[in-house]
Amino acid sequence: MAKSKTTEPTSVKSPDYICWTVTGTGDTAFWNRMGAAWQHKDGKGLSLKLDTLPVDGRIVLRRPLASAEGART
Repeated sequence: MAKSKTTEPTSVKSPDYICWTVTGTGDTAFWNRMGAAWQHKDGKGLSLKLDTLPVDGRIVLRRPLASAEGART
């Protein structure tokens, strides 16, 4: 099966978004990093790389903090 060039990163770069699973709400919410996302070259979609899958809660995509762009936490 041929891979689409628009969904495959051509070089290793920092993700455009960090993927989090969030349980709870407000001040008691618990955020756990679960992966990252990269924008497609054509700007019409995202590629996700998930390290884990949530059992419950919601999935949130956030832009990385400038101080943590290259860090994995």
